[in-house]
Amino acid sequence: MFSNAKVLVTGATGMVGRQLIPLLLEKGALITAVSLDEPSNINSEILQNVKFERIDLRSLDNCLSVTKNIEIVFHLAGVKGSPLLTKQQPASFFTNTMMFNLNVMEASRLNGVSKFLYTSSIGVYAPAEIFQEDDVWSSFPSENDKFAGYAKRMGELQAEALNIEFGWDAVRIVRPANIYGPWDNFDPATAMVIPSLIARVVNGENPLQVWGDGSAIRDFIHSKDVASAMIHLMERNIKGPTNIGSGLRTSIKEIVEILQSLIPGLEVNWRTEKPVGDRVRLMDITRLKASGFTPKINITEGIIETIEWLYMNKNETNFRYNAFLEGGYNKLQ
Repeated sequence: MFSNAKVLVTGATGMVGRQLIPLLLEKGALITAVSLDEPSNINSEILQNVKFERIDLRSLDNCLSVTKNIEIVFHLAGVKGSPLLTKQQPASFFTNTMMFNLNVMEASRLNGVSKFLYTSSIGVYAPAEIFQEDDVWSSFPSENDKFAGYAKRMGELQAEALNIEFGWDAVRIVRPANIYGPWDNFDPATAMVIPSLIARVVNGENPLQVWGDGSAIRDFIHSKDVASAMIHLMERNIKGPTNIGSGLRTSIKEIVEILQSLIPGLEVNWRTEKPVGDRVRLMDITRLKASGFTPKINITEGIIETIEWLYMNKNETNFRYNAFLEGGYNKLQ
């Protein structure tokens, strides 16, 4: 499927894109990589093996240009940040995510892309004990994920609308759980829980300040498992949205205990007065497993790898494009 195929990866320098590109190269894909990062700040190994373009995907003209002659699209580009940021800057999530999706998907249709992977989100789900793919449209996204969740849902609806009106049945949808790993956003002010805790530990914070009492349950999955699952599902042309998660209940307290086992003398200050989001966010991965895929990287191994990576690559994280600094998307030309 991928040998000599012309493949576009949006959001290519994010943590999933960085894992996805080497896997696609192994399969012989001819890759165009799109990102908002400056080329000078990107690992040279990627630039040597792909065509890289720094463009704004909110422009339909840009999207029409970059999808021309492309056969397969992995649409990873989006806006990622902490639940607090979602509440403080909802337009940065909602408006920009909608524009990315609308333009990349419409341009792909107009240019005759034959296979399109749309990266949706765990944020599309309402609070529940377990998230099952077919339950989405009978409920509403959590208040903690309202703007980002609805924006991702609109991308799913766009794919359905294009199929109904134009017969464009290229889109396959995945809904990843809480992704972590190397090349994540490690800015404690804007990052999700695992990268935020890891960054503060690596920077010597002790006692570690952790919001809540640690009882919140999450489904964490390593970025390489997500990338591998995406390729697996595309190769098998799996129809219907598919959750990509571990399917395992992991509490924030367990994450902290892993960090304490790795960092001698690490103490913790539980900030129980702080908000913690939904009590449980857990994926049903029955559909994923039925396709023949099972995640391989356990949480302890993944956290060890991520800590080691951050120790070795602190400087690289300082040069990543940050949508939440200095006006972010509003100042991008």
